[in-house]
Amino acid sequence: MLSHVTLGTADIERAKRFYDIVLAVLGISCQFDHREEGWVGYAAGPESLPQFWLGRPIDGRPATVGNGVTVAFVAPSRDKVDAFYHAALAAGARDEGAPGLRPHYHPDYYGAYIRDLDGHKICCVCHSPA
Repeated sequence: MLSHVTLGTADIERAKRFYDIVLAVLGISCQFDHREEGWVGYAAGPESLPQFWLGRPIDGRPATVGNGVTVAFVAPSRDKVDAFYHAALAAGARDEGAPGLRPHYHPDYYGAYIRDLDGHKICCVCHSPA
């Protein structure tokens, strides 16, 4: 359904270091490194979709956080959600909701929420039972 998601960053080097750590837990890595142009892109492989991009805003204005915006990465297991959350906190993220069931979404929704180093709300979720 999605081709890509892009989030603005104030510091591409810092953002890359952070996402290299936290997305590795999910088998996602930097596939497109254009830091000299202010962009990096992540995916499960070089031809994979969707892609997750970070970059300096094209309009040259400061990167800002979207109110009501959450980017969610799917995890194959609840253990991976836990690992993502702990890796993110260790890399400097802020807690926005510890790993756990969120039955108000559906009975098997197991998610964790963080704020990345630019303040974007990021989720990692497993939809499988146990």
